[in-house]
This record gives sequence, C-alpha cells and structure tokens, in this order.
Amino acid sequence: MDSINKQQAEGNFEFLEGEAAKKKIKELTDKSSICFFCTNIRTGKPFDTRPMALQKLDDDGNLWFLSAKDSFKNLELKQDPFVQLLFQGSEYTDFLQLYGEATLSDDQSLINELWSPLFKTWFTEGKDDPRISIIKVVPQEGYYWDTKHNRAIGFIKRVAGAVIGKTMDDSIEGKLTV
Repeated sequence: MDSINKQQAEGNFEFLEGEAAKKKIKELTDKSSICFFCTNIRTGKPFDTRPMALQKLDDDGNLWFLSAKDSFKNLELKQDPFVQLLFQGSEYTDFLQLYGEATLSDDQSLINELWSPLFKTWFTEGKDDPRISIIKVVPQEGYYWDTKHNRAIGFIKRVAGAVIGKTMDDSIEGKLTV
C-alpha cells in the first residue's frame, strides 16, 4: 500500500532540533496556550488528561503551569513525572505534541510572576494561597503539524489539488528534539 506522502510533489517533512525546535514550539504555543496535559503515561493504562493553560514558555523551551498542590494531577506527577502535552491552534493546522518531564515547585517569586487575577477562581486566597504549586515541564521531544505558508494558501492548494486530481498539500510536519 502506498503512503499518501509518496504522492506529495514537495517536501512535507522537516525535523527540527535545538533552537529551531524551541522556535517552532514558541510559534505554535503562541497560537494556542491551552493544551491537554496528560499524566500517568507510563503506567500501561489509559493516561489521565485535563485542559491546562500554559502560563509561560521560557527561552530554554520550558513550559510553566500553575496547579493545586492537592490536585490528582500533582499526585500523579509525584508518582510518574513524565507528561504529554497536546496543543491545537486551529481546526486545520498548528498541532503540537510534546513529551517531557515535569517537576513541582512552590517558589513564591515564580507564583508572583505567573499569577493572573483570574486564578482566584481556583485559588480563592489569591497569589498567596498555600495550595498553589508550579509545574515546570522540560520537553525532550515532540511532533508538530503546521502549514508552510498560511491557512488561505493551504486551502487554495487543497482545492486546486482536488480539481486536478493531484496531492497539493501545504502542510509540514516533523519531529522536534529539544
């Protein structure tokens, strides 16, 4: 059986490492800061997942989140620190999957830096709520699906391909190694 990728007239794979991978992660997380944060991924059972809002992506490519110390997520991270993060920036493109290791902290200066007044919904005592913790995820690898140009050009190429019966996809995908 032939792969659809064999029908591609243009290169649609670009594997990125180091700074190029960090740049792609920033580009895609800027389009959507909400992800599915998946834990218990190494247990041999279905993983646990919940939506989380990314608070910061630092220059080293680390991802920062706020979480409750007494949450199931934090308990799971103490048993298995490895996580999968799944981002979707749009219905057609801007997909990102990251695998990495999470650590927990309660550094108040970081909490102050990441704090937003909206968090008072979950942390009713404000940024000094003793239940607040920080999750730092250090990505090790991932995979992305994006477009080479933009959504409009991608759409035009798909329509043209359908009309002439040729695969003309503007997508680009590849492995990320941070």
